[in-house]
Amino acid sequence: MAPRRRCPVCGSRQWHKEPASGLVICSEGHVLQNYRSEVTEGREFGPHTMHKRTLKSGRKKREQTSKADPKLYHGARAKYHYFQCLQLLLRKQVAVLMRLWDLPPEFEVVCRDVWTLHLSFLPAPPPPEPWLHEQDIVGKHSHSQPVTDQKPSEEIGEKNKSEGDSPSDGDSDSSSSSGENEEETMQGPLDGELAELLRAMSESSGSSDDENADGTKPRPEPDSRSRKSKFQGASSNADGPASTIAVLVIACWTLRLPIMYMDLIRLVEMYDLPYLDTLGHLPPEMTRHLTKHTMQRLSPPHAPTPLLLQALSARLAKRMRASYRIQTPELNAAPLLWRVVRALGGTPVLYGLTKAIAHVANLPLTLHHSLAPSLLRMQQHDPESHKYDTVPPEVAFAASVIIVLKMVYGLDGKARVARDPGDPACALPRMDEYLALIKRLDDEDAKSEASVFGARTNMRTADLSESMLDGYLDFCEKALIGPRKQTQGTVIESYFALEGPMRGRESSGDSRGTRAERALQAAVPAEGGEGVGEPGEGYAIYSSGDVLGSVPEEYEAVVERAARWTGVSGEYIYGVTERYERRVVRWWAGMRRDECRRVDATAMTKGS
Repeated sequence: MAPRRRCPVCGSRQWHKEPASGLVICSEGHVLQNYRSEVTEGREFGPHTMHKRTLKSGRKKREQTSKADPKLYHGARAKYHYFQCLQLLLRKQVAVLMRLWDLPPEFEVVCRDVWTLHLSFLPAPPPPEPWLHEQDIVGKHSHSQPVTDQKPSEEIGEKNKSEGDSPSDGDSDSSSSSGENEEETMQGPLDGELAELLRAMSESSGSSDDENADGTKPRPEPDSRSRKSKFQGASSNADGPASTIAVLVIACWTLRLPIMYMDLIRLVEMYDLPYLDTLGHLPPEMTRHLTKHTMQRLSPPHAPTPLLLQALSARLAKRMRASYRIQTPELNAAPLLWRVVRALGGTPVLYGLTKAIAHVANLPLTLHHSLAPSLLRMQQHDPESHKYDTVPPEVAFAASVIIVLKMVYGLDGKARVARDPGDPACALPRMDEYLALIKRLDDEDAKSEASVFGARTNMRTADLSESMLDGYLDFCEKALIGPRKQTQGTVIESYFALEGPMRGRESSGDSRGTRAERALQAAVPAEGGEGVGEPGEGYAIYSSGDVLGSVPEEYEAVVERAARWTGVSGEYIYGVTERYERRVVRWWAGMRRDECRRVDATAMTKGS
């Protein structure tokens, strides 16, 4: 133990340390000079604080292994694989339509071209698969030199970095040219296309560095948006399975096929056209790489609606016209108009009257109103196009038929009698017989397989007959198991063999080829009594925005028939019909004004 020091003032050896100030004081109260108190607790460190060195053990930490399934694709590779699945689905759909509708081979060629254009119009087009591209580059390098751990992208990045650090443009050009010569001499038989691709990539990266040096905003990476969210078009259907149906619609319009959207939707609901349960139509080699989110996107819960298909098809046709000047042909209107008239129980006379009304209402025969010639503007405030000009064509024709029926029958609970033998209403059936025909057509459609087994019908198996029950079992087999060729040699085929004689079905259940109509009697000209008007007299226009109002039963029966046949809601039919009715009223008012002006001009000429 070290001896205690004496106090230089009083000579005392008794010292103590005050806890408050930290000073050392003797028994007489003298403070010990030149004493420094140090503590190990550091509160405020300066910029030159020293740290004690510690010895680290040589133990290596075990790397954390990823628990993700290596078979599943993510990122750009998953997106590329997703579009591969859609393309295979489209090929199967084209093959089915060519077999069912006996289409020419040109239909497949048109679908392929339209699909290519559709992919180029997407906001985030499918990127090239990076894995295959990298493997291709590594495989070609392995023929000439051993493959190192450095990736081709890193080599290109180092090369660009060395070029960007050059002091002057001349030096950079010389260094790049010398580097290229050395690379060519070292690699030897390197493919010319690959060398050209690497050179183009280096030039593009060099130009982007120059732009950044100038202060301009660099171009964002194409995959930056897709990394932030899974599939940018999740909120829309531009890149969904419904886009394949839109491609089929464009191809049918190109070949002038008089189809309607419900033709394709019925095939989808009957599982004849591959759309629902898409995974059952894809090979296992493709489905094993799909994540749960991609599977959900490839498996829509229900068939697309006509309005959705109209929106997708119209947008695709508009972009084809704007980008490449590819004009989609007009609708083959005559056969489709006749189909609409026959579906509403019409006759050739009704067909002619509907054609005249459609001409007066300026119905466009194109997918998008911008593809049709603009309207003739007599005044400055006249529009170039009308509202509801981009509706499905069958809906527009059905609204025109309803307008003609309202002119002839009124459909407002009041009788209409034609007094002139030359009135076209005399060639049409009486209203009571026509409404009875509408009811029979609805009953026939309700018995068809497309209606009974459709998604919109609340069907109970207890209400089915034996033949319809057999048909329902066949439908369930087709919907749940899928194509028969995929079940051959599997466990289901071994233990639950479904091969056997075809079950009989009632041919009367399908109303596509039969029409149980009785002869309709035409209206006879007669003298009307009190309160009986003529056709076209007292025409009533019902507002589709009146949610609390009601319409007559006759009018509702015709509208509901048109809505069920076209696949849209009754409110939509009411809105389209109202718009077209007001167009006809404006046309009629303009015709009357022109007639009055001609009469006044003739009177003034005679008076002078």
